[in-house]
Amino acid sequence: MAGLYLDACRMDVECFKPGNVSLASPGHGMTAQDFVRSATCSAPVLLDPALTLGQRILGAIEATQAAVGCNTNLGIVLLVAPLVQACVAYPHLSPRSALQKVLTETTLDDAQDVYVAIRCANPGGLGHVQRQDVAAAPAVCLRDAMTLAADRDMIARQYANGFSELFDVALPYLRDARAAGDVGDATTDLYLFMLARYPDTHIQRKHGAVCAAEISARAAELHCEAIARRGIAGHRAELRAFDVDLKRRGINPGTTADLCVATHFLHGLLLQASTHAGRVPDHPRSCRPERAEVPHFRAAK
Repeated sequence: MAGLYLDACRMDVECFKPGNVSLASPGHGMTAQDFVRSATCSAPVLLDPALTLGQRILGAIEATQAAVGCNTNLGIVLLVAPLVQACVAYPHLSPRSALQKVLTETTLDDAQDVYVAIRCANPGGLGHVQRQDVAAAPAVCLRDAMTLAADRDMIARQYANGFSELFDVALPYLRDARAAGDVGDATTDLYLFMLARYPDTHIQRKHGAVCAAEISARAAELHCEAIARRGIAGHRAELRAFDVDLKRRGINPGTTADLCVATHFLHGLLLQASTHAGRVPDHPRSCRPERAEVPHFRAAK
């Protein structure tokens, strides 16, 4: 699974996604190398088969903060960790069925660890809420805490609804987009599709619902134009102009990017499972490895 995770994170910075940090376009006080280091240093603990879900998340964020000192991957870790936990804990089940068990079985300890991880990462625009605020100690299990935040945070919503947007919306779209051509263009395509369909909750928290709706409307326009005319490859000038505008205004559709990374990871996981499960001895869903092997991160030139 380490290779799948690092490949998904690599795709995140190799592919151009307006408003996000990439190899071609730094921004928001971060560079692509910050994300590369974050992926590399978080992989061993994120994929450690001996950890609980909460320990997995907290350890990955602590490793990231030690390496780069900023929030590059909280959303990614929150989305990928339950998928990893599902494969480790229930290798005999399908990934989706295993995930449902993991989410159902989250504990108060998981919530406590995740609250610490969120405070450690210190994402922008959190604010304060009356029930189960992350600034205080949780009193419910992780899934219940996430369910309370589901109406204002897309990542929390995945914990509440069983990763429905990933399995039922993003994954089928990515499969079709990848089948149509270049995987990089497919990633940009998926990003625009998801940003158009779901106002980015990171933008909502930092800039308000009106701004998030405006950005989604612009993404929808660009996406429709790209699909109807020349495709993503023929629409790069317009996408770069969108990127410049977003970064000039300090707007980062970060939650949408996190969903794309998790979708790539899930795509690879399901592809590997369907190809090898049950007949390859070292397949991640067929055994519990003693330790996570982390391959060299291949940054694009």
